[in-house]
Amino acid sequence: MICAILLASMTTVQANDMKELLGAVSSARLRAGVEKLASFPTRNTLSPTLSEAAEWLAGEYRKIPGMQVEVMKYVAPKSRRVPDDTEVVQVVATLPGTTDRRILVGGHLDSLNLRVDPKTGIAPGANDDASGTILALEAARVLSTRKWRHTMVFVGFTGEEQGLLGATALAARAKAENWQIDAVLNNDTVGSSSNLNGQSDPHRVRVFSEEAETHASRELARFIEWVVRQNMSDFSVKLVLRRDRYGRGGDHTPFANAGFPAIRFIEVHEEYTRQHTPDDLPEHMDWEYLARVTRANVAALATLANAGPQPERVRLANDQSHHATLLWDAEPGVSYRVFWRDTASATWNGSKEAGEASRFTLENINKDDHFFAVGSEGGVPVPLGSP
Repeated sequence: MICAILLASMTTVQANDMKELLGAVSSARLRAGVEKLASFPTRNTLSPTLSEAAEWLAGEYRKIPGMQVEVMKYVAPKSRRVPDDTEVVQVVATLPGTTDRRILVGGHLDSLNLRVDPKTGIAPGANDDASGTILALEAARVLSTRKWRHTMVFVGFTGEEQGLLGATALAARAKAENWQIDAVLNNDTVGSSSNLNGQSDPHRVRVFSEEAETHASRELARFIEWVVRQNMSDFSVKLVLRRDRYGRGGDHTPFANAGFPAIRFIEVHEEYTRQHTPDDLPEHMDWEYLARVTRANVAALATLANAGPQPERVRLANDQSHHATLLWDAEPGVSYRVFWRDTASATWNGSKEAGEASRFTLENINKDDHFFAVGSEGGVPVPLGSP
């Protein structure tokens, strides 16, 4: 009973405080952080200044009350962009919750300039990906002002430009240590709303996800789109129903490969001439846009961090009716929500609170024309037939 009361109260606090949390995101702090990282001559994984940048980032996380900060070491193996096995570092900062369930968010700290020597050439990497790295730091600052049910992990990945090496190392560690990861939110190139081709979209961000039997990444992306829609009137998520862009990858992929739900945030209109070049500079970024993407992440994190246990054996009543009745195995003291969408829709069309029930009827919703799911309040919805 105590656990049920605690869960209910924490969920209420999250709902009441969401507006305040989103309002606490600072575009000025985001700009200062990106400009600081871009001021390092390079943050290439093979350069000595990567460690300097990692120590600066770790120091910023250490200023946040309650944060447990690790400069994690791993070996980048010899490969096309790594001449020899090399020990490198990345930053992993943990904000403990009352459970061991984890939600990860991060961007990659390292930068790349393909036109110069990787160890010494200038590679500011402002948008790719100081933007995602500082987004995670700003989210940590904002979210640390509350107590959360689940543990949050904020990551400055490295080795991304050499083949997702840091993410691969952390995903392997998570698997070996039996981490229970509910979501991985990778933010890579999220700080510009327009490109030199004349395209602009300051009010949307793309979220890439893949469909798989081994993880719920697509359902995570769909849920984040719904959360942002509920909490932000000036911003929305554009779902892209594939793992990543053609021929390219991101730090969410090693986690998905390891069986964890993982998605990627990225701006709608990339400017390719400012990727992996010395022209990836802070002056080309849109700070209000980066703040909006940060708020979208904060909304998702704040929601997921208070989620209750997910329902089991979600199913439809086998009857002929004008209505759709959903059933599931419920846990005492947990509140649930039912979702539905047209079979031609990638996003949830609607949802209703079901309270602490194990059965709910959606009136005048044709079961043949819709997909359904049930989730605990704040949790990623579980589709019909999921174990």
